[in-house]
Amino acid sequence: MNFTRHGFLKLAGATALAMGLGATSALAQEVTLRLHQFLPPQANVPKLILDVWADNVEEASEGRIKVERYPSMQLGGTPPELIDQAIDGVADVVWTVVGYTPGRYPSTEVFELPFMMTNARAASSAYWQMFEKHMKDTEFKDVHILGAWVHGPGMLHTNKEVRTPDDLQGMKIRGGSRLANKLLEKVGATPVGMPVPAIPEGLSKGVIDGTTIPWEVTPALKISELVDNHTEFSGNALYVLTFVLAMNKDKYESLPDDLKKVVDDNSGLEFSIFAGGTQADADGPARQVAVDLGNNIVTLTEEEAEVWREAAQPIYDEWIAEMKEKDIDGQALIDEARALMADYDK
Repeated sequence: MNFTRHGFLKLAGATALAMGLGATSALAQEVTLRLHQFLPPQANVPKLILDVWADNVEEASEGRIKVERYPSMQLGGTPPELIDQAIDGVADVVWTVVGYTPGRYPSTEVFELPFMMTNARAASSAYWQMFEKHMKDTEFKDVHILGAWVHGPGMLHTNKEVRTPDDLQGMKIRGGSRLANKLLEKVGATPVGMPVPAIPEGLSKGVIDGTTIPWEVTPALKISELVDNHTEFSGNALYVLTFVLAMNKDKYESLPDDLKKVVDDNSGLEFSIFAGGTQADADGPARQVAVDLGNNIVTLTEEEAEVWREAAQPIYDEWIAEMKEKDIDGQALIDEARALMADYDK
């Protein structure tokens, strides 16, 4: 399946024509989906992923589905409330960070373990497959998931140079998930939990000394103007966050079968890989912004990253023990995720 914008639209249009969605049916059925998320509309995820998804659904339905886009929490609430907004029908579709509700979707954390991810496409492919197998009818049973993916390599953006865990001693660093905060603790920083939109104010007011985020979102938040130092890692990523595009279950079930097919054709494995890959591809242009500003970019070799990996290793044992208490075989999830990512990378 071709998930370039052109190929995606071509496929979706062909699907609609094959189903014979004409003017008569358009009069008979109109559906509005309210899509809610926390970033401004010009940020990469809304612009390059969510708008593409919404446009394709509208196109494939020949206008029978209208997707209203609500960026920056315009429907109210806070980012951690987004998943419940999808479950409760406050919004019809939401895009959210799974880690905004710590411990609620424990199986997804396998991809958030330090130095777990190889690349975003491989991890997003593995994530969707494992979602369908392990999470769809258990942890996510109250919501209809349209896509599940991860971003490109997570890294550090700080107000002073960071090369080793010792450099982080006494620094207050924003982490985006429960495991990201655990990682920060292990390497000597003081973790501070806050959603992405709060980062610029946190940095400008000195509430935090730095943040963990991937390159791609830094231009929308003006991170490269707020801090001068960036630490990236060769090899596997320091960390990643997991995302879902989630739909209210009753709203999905209320759709006629032909419009369910439109939604289904624009969701799932290939869409998840497209989304994760698109986010990762946006890292390069965002990094260039920091380069053009003359910022200090530290790229740690795999050898230099080893001390970080050693500091983070206990998180694996702790996580497996935590999963056991929830009757989840954490080691099996780790092994399966690694095998699926390796398989994709071949």
